[in-house]
Amino acid sequence: MMVKLLLIAVFLLTGVGVHAQDPTPPELVVISGDNRIESPLTTQAPDPFRGLDIFINVKLGNCVACHSNFDVAAMQFLGEIGPNLDWIGDRLSEAELRAILVDSKAVLGADTIMPAFYTARAGNRTLERFVGKTILTAMQVEDVVAYLSSLSKDTAFDGVD
Repeated sequence: MMVKLLLIAVFLLTGVGVHAQDPTPPELVVISGDNRIESPLTTQAPDPFRGLDIFINVKLGNCVACHSNFDVAAMQFLGEIGPNLDWIGDRLSEAELRAILVDSKAVLGADTIMPAFYTARAGNRTLERFVGKTILTAMQVEDVVAYLSSLSKDTAFDGVD
């Protein structure tokens, strides 16, 4: 009887067998055959304003090094290597955006220069101190997904003004 109570206590306190792991570790993320990740990487609510901050922050996503959109058009030194992301929320689903952000190499092909932001897999020239680490956290990926999804004619999110 005491062993049963102890096991129940362990399950309740640790959450083992009760909830999915939050956030989902990169090695457990699966991209579907149609290049989607349907389930969010975390149960926490994403914030498109934080996503915009990550999008423009050179020490985080630094997406503006390659991409532009109407929200950031006034910024200097925007990249032109990647596609313009105006209305990207109308063209791609959250699941598709999530898959591209998590592992662009798996979705767009090994030759893409876009980083894989949520994989611990080492790249071609990964510095030793970064091996096994992701560029963004699960929450940061979800925030960027929320921001990019909001770039839609329906929501007309304007994070800059």
